[in-house]
Amino acid sequence: MTEPRDGDAPADLRLTSAEWSMWQAFRNGSTCDLHIGDPVRDDPHGQHLWGPERRVRARVVALLLLDGPPAQPGRVSALKLTGAYITDTLDVAGGTIEPFVELRDCRFEAEVVLPESRFTTLRMVNCAIPRLEAARLHTEGDLHLPRCVVQSGVRLTDAHIGTDLMLNQAVVHKDRQGRSIMADGLAVTQDLQAEMLESYGELSLRGATIGVSMSLRGSHLSNPFGRRALNAPQLTVERTLYLTAAGLANSPFSSSATPPYGIAHTPSRGTRMQRFECEGGMRLDDGRFGDAVDFEHARFIMESDQELSLRRIQTPELRFLGERPQRGRVILSGARVVNLVDKSASWPGLGGLWMAGFAYETLIPRGHFPLAQRLQWVAAATPEYAPEPYEMLATSLRRSGEDSDAREVLLAKQRRRRETLPLAAKAWGFLQDWTVAYGYRPGRAAVWMGILWAIGTVYFSTSPPPPLKAGEAPPWNPYLYALDLLLPVIDLNQGAAWKPGGTAQWAAAVLILAGWILATTVAAGASRLLRRA
Repeated sequence: MTEPRDGDAPADLRLTSAEWSMWQAFRNGSTCDLHIGDPVRDDPHGQHLWGPERRVRARVVALLLLDGPPAQPGRVSALKLTGAYITDTLDVAGGTIEPFVELRDCRFEAEVVLPESRFTTLRMVNCAIPRLEAARLHTEGDLHLPRCVVQSGVRLTDAHIGTDLMLNQAVVHKDRQGRSIMADGLAVTQDLQAEMLESYGELSLRGATIGVSMSLRGSHLSNPFGRRALNAPQLTVERTLYLTAAGLANSPFSSSATPPYGIAHTPSRGTRMQRFECEGGMRLDDGRFGDAVDFEHARFIMESDQELSLRRIQTPELRFLGERPQRGRVILSGARVVNLVDKSASWPGLGGLWMAGFAYETLIPRGHFPLAQRLQWVAAATPEYAPEPYEMLATSLRRSGEDSDAREVLLAKQRRRRETLPLAAKAWGFLQDWTVAYGYRPGRAAVWMGILWAIGTVYFSTSPPPPLKAGEAPPWNPYLYALDLLLPVIDLNQGAAWKPGGTAQWAAAVLILAGWILATTVAAGASRLLRRA
């Protein structure tokens, strides 16, 4: 290079007019705008060819970034380039780039190579990029890629973003391994905003850490021929993961939006919206979410062998308020949440939901979700009998003060368990259910006792038995006699004083047997209630 005092480019570079403009703008910290003023021809994603007046070589860009000239006095150098066609491969791998970098509406002829480089802030807005290779990239500030179209994937493995990572309205196609964005081990200090993103391939975020919130509002993730559209086990989000709709009315993504290029908040009632849509499986196993996981208005399009897997996630609130998946499975096994916010129309049917070991404290239904449908929800999750989902539901209802509903759930559990028992135990179960509803409706025992007492009293009033020993029997009382036969423990000094025979003997035996059955079922039910089973 020439002496830093004049800041001229080396003569052997032979700068074109576009490159010379870029060089001078860099020294001034101003924007080099190579637009021609025609929105159609200026579109970096369009079909029109861009001539030499808009072309800058990647080696010149790299020279400015890595070893650029000094700024003009009183100015701060920065690369602000708009509407350029950057030829060859932009490669600054391993370099330290101190100037602010913002590339808008640019086309890249070849991939952008940034592995292990260090930036202060890097913004590439509405650019056409064949591929972005940025493993272990480190930025002190933002990495912004809004509205970019990347034809062969983005690699951000183990990258560290000092503030925000923005992928709003980006379109990313898959690479040769079938991945659209490879960001395993990514660390973002603040927000990851990928709202209205279009991802065609697997979006991989295994072990990523997001310091505040992660938003995929209104995004479309598509990988119908792969196993998953989003693969993010062990993802940590300090606040909320938004997989919700984005509002389109007065969209902050319009051209009038100011940096950081808008945030599509969850739409209010009456606002035109774009759903979050996942075409393919999703894996969030072992994730940790500090505030919530929000699926409001989400749509999942899966094949029969694909899953929305939430195994062992932990979050204070799970908002399962999306559209019911027509195929595939929703897996909640081992997940732990405090508040489960849901609606009946969001859950899949029989065989489509697994939730063994799913623990929650409070149910917050959105809309009409009666107990009968809640029991169907549990049944759908347990094609084979398992007691835990019933017990968890009963515990949650009891915690909310709905003791009667909790008893109904536990009764449903016993009826479901009865289906798995051998014939003799099943018959005893039917008897307990018919008489006292497994002890959860103990009032039935008193009703049956009253009916049998009345029947016994009427019968023995018309057919009194003879005394066992003449002259020693107490005064005849059919009421006390029938009651003494029914009560298996209490002795009213009536049953042993009389000697029924014939039909009366059979009637007495029926009353004694019925009394013992009622007492046994009541005792079994009371024991079950004491155990809170």
